Amino acid sequence: MDIDVLGPLEVRINGASIVPSAGKPRQLLALLALRAGQVVQIPTLMEEAWGSQIPKSSQTTLQTYILQLRRRITAALPVGAKQSAKEILSTQFGSYRLTGPVDCCDLLTFRRMAAEGSSALDAGDDLRAAEVLARALALWRGPALADVPVGRVLETEILGMDELRTRTLELRIEADLRLGRHAEILAELRMLAAQHPLHENFCAQLMIALHRSGRTWRALEAYQRLRDTLVSELGVEPSTRLQRLHQLVLGGTPEPMDPANWGLPVRLPY
Repeated sequence: MDIDVLGPLEVRINGASIVPSAGKPRQLLALLALRAGQVVQIPTLMEEAWGSQIPKSSQTTLQTYILQLRRRITAALPVGAKQSAKEILSTQFGSYRLTGPVDCCDLLTFRRMAAEGSSALDAGDDLRAAEVLARALALWRGPALADVPVGRVLETEILGMDELRTRTLELRIEADLRLGRHAEILAELRMLAAQHPLHENFCAQLMIALHRSGRTWRALEAYQRLRDTLVSELGVEPSTRLQRLHQLVLGGTPEPMDPANWGLPVRLPY
């Protein structure tokens, strides 16, 4: 079984897709695939499919959706397969479980590579960190589960995936900054700062890249833009750490990312 969730949903058995076209069965398959190998309680599946408005016929309807998924699994299985559809999508004590073996899952690969890249950065191997983290981010084919209707449960799952994607992007940019690639990533950082106007880490990285590129006034402008947004929308000032960076840039410090200048660890807070 191959599972891809970092973009449109893909679940393949023996190379054949088992993803249904109907919304709710696709939704349930997405949740089962994300938790492949784990039991998913029936109330959890119902909450995902119907939220708080669970119909009286939900039990029968859910069983119908499971039957549809098993039919698609059966159609994808090769002749003489060792497992049946009921074994691959099994019923277990008021729950369902999608079993493997899972040959490939883009989310698991992404998590492994993100951890590997983070460890390389911690070890000072900036070049390897930049390469591994860039390859991890390249696994994304769009928004997570881009073509799947999303209920309460999947919404939380996607939020976690998006948070990890953002953190991995921050780490990759940090590795690029350590490698002196500030000019190459300026356009990307400007776009990220515009897309995330309240995100302090992207602002800090943009300020550092601009300052290193000899555009100190642009770095100060980026800080002021973030400050204005925070004050007007949330009524708060930038963090002490970002204010410290602002003062270093304002004072013309040659290398504001140097730990000796920050008085704090280089790693941006996550």
